[in-house]
Amino acid sequence: MPQIQSKQNWLIRYKLYHLPFWFLYNYLWWVFSQGDPIGVARSIFFSPYTVKFTFYLVFQALAAYFNLYFLMPRYMEKGKFAQYIAYELLTIIGAAMLIVPGYFLSAILSGKTMDDLYGNGPHNFFTLFLANPLPSMVASSTLAMSIKLTKTWAQTQKRQQMLEKEKLETELKFLKYQFNPHFLFNSINSIFFLIHKNPNMASASLAKFSELLRHQLYECNDLQIPLQKEIAYLENFIELEKLRHDTEVQADIQLTAPIAGQLGIAPFILMTFVENAFKHVSAHVNGSNWINIKLELQGQRLNLFVSNSTAAGEANQAIKYGGIGLGNVKRRLDLMYPGIYELDIDSQPDTFTVKLQLTLAVLQISPTMQMA
Repeated sequence: MPQIQSKQNWLIRYKLYHLPFWFLYNYLWWVFSQGDPIGVARSIFFSPYTVKFTFYLVFQALAAYFNLYFLMPRYMEKGKFAQYIAYELLTIIGAAMLIVPGYFLSAILSGKTMDDLYGNGPHNFFTLFLANPLPSMVASSTLAMSIKLTKTWAQTQKRQQMLEKEKLETELKFLKYQFNPHFLFNSINSIFFLIHKNPNMASASLAKFSELLRHQLYECNDLQIPLQKEIAYLENFIELEKLRHDTEVQADIQLTAPIAGQLGIAPFILMTFVENAFKHVSAHVNGSNWINIKLELQGQRLNLFVSNSTAAGEANQAIKYGGIGLGNVKRRLDLMYPGIYELDIDSQPDTFTVKLQLTLAVLQISPTMQMA
């Protein structure tokens, strides 16, 4: 096994597995010029032309790899384009000149004259150099460079996509967990307030709070969770807030159509708007204090309507100082639902309204969801 592994490393290290490519390239070049695939194959293996073919194969490959692994990294990738072009032209000319002796060596080894082997015509070094070696070297160098640049571009694109994906996942996790402490802080303050005011309500609130905490810790670790869980989470939160508020709060969640399939939603996307309504609802002593929440599903289109009464100037405060809540949810919507959501926030002197339309996708059940 170690010997086999060593041979594999040797083949990879010296790029010898590329030899079939260069053989095929030169074979096709010859076929293109003569138009006889079988005759070309016979000439390559069973005629004096084998020597000439070998010269093409070796020096074109050497010139290409010298360009790809020495000239391009040292000059082109560092922006030294003038030097790169000059050295590459010298490489092409030098390799083409080294191919020409293959013509003469083929004639010598076969015992034939140049005219017998290659037909009548001038067969001096310069004429042969311009006839085939130089054009073939230009073509092979261009092909090799194109393949290298295409491969580099593809690798760069793949690496960029991976970085974007990692950045997106990191940002989504940051935005989600930035919201959680904000909500926990508000909930603990609410329970603390009820402990002094109404211990029985505080006990009920603590039970609701434990359900919410369980959801945050164990049921929302995926980028998408079942819509039913998010709705149940909203209902528990609303019940908790109802216990805390003295004023009557109208908060109804209704699905006007049955759920077709298992739809998923990003955790806490809806929660932010509901929490914001309770946070900034008015507290008039002699006036009306209200919150209206309506949730409906039309196919895979989710519509959320949240509206609450506000005190003078409080509606603007909800936008200006709700950065952790509303700012994050806007950013998460842009990241997770680009082009498939509509968010309308309307701030009036005594009313704050949010309308969200969101296209949901069928949830792909993950192993963690199946275990939950």
